[in-house]
Parts: sequence; C-alpha cells; structure tokens
Amino acid sequence: MAINLSIFVLQSFNMTTSEFFPVLLFSMPGGSEWILIILVALLFFGGRKIPELMRGIGRGIREFNDAKNNVKSEIEEGMKEKEAKS
Repeated sequence: MAINLSIFVLQSFNMTTSEFFPVLLFSMPGGSEWILIILVALLFFGGRKIPELMRGIGRGIREFNDAKNNVKSEIEEGMKEKEAKS
C-alpha cells in the first residue's frame, strides 16, 4: 500500500526518487518500527535500567521546565519594573 502511494505521489508531482528521498527519510516510524525500537532499547539497556533511564529523563524535563519558568518570571518582573518606572 505504501509503495503504491509513494509511486502515485511521485507520478502526480513529477518528482524523481532522489527528490522524494528526504521526505521518506524524515517520516515518522510506524507500528512495526516502534516495536523494533523498543526491543532494541530493551536489549541495549536491559529491563532494570529502563525505569532508571525514564526517571532520569523525567528529572531532566522537570528541571528544564523549572528553569524555563524562572526565566519567564524574571522577564515578566523586569517588564513590570520598567512599566512602573515609566
């Protein structure tokens, strides 16, 4: 189905395969690709390391959001002080 669709797209837009390749290169993985990615991650990290890895990613995201909120609040405070002085 996907091959027929890509041939149709190539024919309808008069594109060569080399012009269409970057679009195929950056497309999102489908269901079977996600299963393969998860299996490789299990083999690479092991079943016990994945929860630790996810916790670390969660902490990193939380720290990033905290830093982002701090910068945002500092910018807003600076804008309020500038308006108050004017």
